[in-house]
Amino acid sequence: MDIALLGGTGDIGEGLALRWAYDTSHTVIIGSRDAERAENKAEEYATELDSRGVESSVAGYENGEAAARADVIVCAVPAYHLTDTIEAVADDLEEDDVLVSPAVGMKRDEEGMHYNKPGAGSVTALAAGAAPDDVSVVGAFHNLAADRLANLDAELDVDTLVVGDDEDAVDTVSALADAIDGLRAVSAGGIANAAEVEAVTPLVINIAMNNEGMHDVGVKFH
Repeated sequence: MDIALLGGTGDIGEGLALRWAYDTSHTVIIGSRDAERAENKAEEYATELDSRGVESSVAGYENGEAAARADVIVCAVPAYHLTDTIEAVADDLEEDDVLVSPAVGMKRDEEGMHYNKPGAGSVTALAAGAAPDDVSVVGAFHNLAADRLANLDAELDVDTLVVGDDEDAVDTVSALADAIDGLRAVSAGGIANAAEVEAVTPLVINIAMNNEGMHDVGVKFH
């Protein structure tokens, strides 16, 4: 499968790119608004993987071209860039493509991080509203510690909650999550439930901020 990470030069994009390239045989495509930046990051990731004896297929392109080359497109951008990014690549998406949003709206005050619920109900719902009608949208990878994800020496033992209204798309994204060693996909229902999933992210960050030795905390359901 061909996976594009729009905003793949950022923290969560880096982690997912490295893990998929390291743990699977999928083709990983790095996207950025700046093609040269995408190419440089792809080369950086390939060098890291090569140092570990992994022959990888990582390439970098401008976001639109990255999206056009992929079956699954992960919008690994901040929530405030999400709809603009999707609208910019809409013409490059095809029927049966799957669009994935890990974005969470948050605000911070002196007490910590808080979920900033958008008018659409969730950031995943915003993504669904911006995407073409024939492209399925799935919310996933919200609650992962980006630093740990990008550290290939660190073992994972965490879950990612997956929401979506298209069962086949949810199955596709869940299989991609499960393919990362130590990551398990857990279905949380449809996009109507996305706000509850996204709200876990500021909770996890607050736990990390307030407890020594829990910088890379994640969630695990039993």
